[in-house]
Amino acid sequence: METIKIRTTQNVEVEYEIASVGDRILAYIIDALVGMGWFTICALVFILVLAPAEVPQATYIVAAVLAMLPYTFYDLLCEIFMNGQSLGKRARDIKVIKLSGQSPSIGDYLLRWLLRPIDIFFYGIVAIATIAITGKGQRLGDVAAGTSVIRTTAVQKKNLFQVQLEENYTIVFPEVAMLSDKDMALVRKLLAKAIEHKNEALLNRIAERAKEVMGVNPTMTDREFLKTVIKDYHHLTADMEA
Repeated sequence: METIKIRTTQNVEVEYEIASVGDRILAYIIDALVGMGWFTICALVFILVLAPAEVPQATYIVAAVLAMLPYTFYDLLCEIFMNGQSLGKRARDIKVIKLSGQSPSIGDYLLRWLLRPIDIFFYGIVAIATIAITGKGQRLGDVAAGTSVIRTTAVQKKNLFQVQLEENYTIVFPEVAMLSDKDMALVRKLLAKAIEHKNEALLNRIAERAKEVMGVNPTMTDREFLKTVIKDYHHLTADMEA
């Protein structure tokens, strides 16, 4: 599962699953079926209304143009008025987002739409190749507009340091009381980053800083020390709130 991290305008980092090529193709097929349905309705109207009547040839041309217009602008209008989704995208739970975390503008949607013919050229080879190369779920139009297509639900990341309250738990470091909620939030965040990126130097710096503030010199490893500090703090604050 490929994911992408987006930092919102509220400076919150959210991780999303990138829409797969399969989902995008299925969404395209659904939208194509919507287009076929529209043309079928138009054809029936022509047969039942225009064919029996003697109308000028220009009327047929105007009617054909009017039938083509909604389908021509279908993707553009849907994405603008349906928050980055067409009917096909909504059916597959995928949508267009801006990598900057802002909402895509009309100009972004327009740029994607203008480059769409190039992306779907030769059975979509251009789009598929671009998506594979960028690694961010971007076809050519997305690269130009700074957008991507993601699944509409954020990835639920497991909390590495979720602590369960234990009865009769003995706090190992009472000095943990010297840490504030802000300190502990920072310890959790930096420790998660250190473990995720296998950054032992960062992990050691966090531990040394915690030892300095708490005034302790444990014999356990820095990683075990920090996990114990988190557990101690959780139980200590839970007892204070009880």
